[in-house]
Amino acid sequence: MSRQEDSAAPVVPVRKDPEREHAVATLWRPVFREVVRAFVAGDFRLRTALAQRVEIDDKTAEQAARYVAQYGETLVELPDETWNSSVAQWTEGYWDVLVDLWTVESGRSDLALSVRVFEAGEGFRFRIDGVWVP
Repeated sequence: MSRQEDSAAPVVPVRKDPEREHAVATLWRPVFREVVRAFVAGDFRLRTALAQRVEIDDKTAEQAARYVAQYGETLVELPDETWNSSVAQWTEGYWDVLVDLWTVESGRSDLALSVRVFEAGEGFRFRIDGVWVP
């Protein structure tokens, strides 16, 4: 079951700081939750409405599915605790984001979702770069 963000939790802004990593912006978290929810359901190509906001090419989708399967544990939706260790950093035109993934067997796993986030007009565009052990 997916948990909602705690409404009393402080809002984490989007930061353009090339010097260091920051917590993942609160604004982006629902998108990452949707991506992982799709992965949990076996939809690594993101065939849902999510595909309108998040890009993933076939090769990357296959890589992500293969890594999750080879890891040998059961992926679960993101708990609120994932934001304690997941990070984002501005890098010349986009943010590199690593979202820690969780499993039934281990809780926080060694796996991470790698995403690039780009500014797009009034919003953001997300591109999945893969799933791996950083």
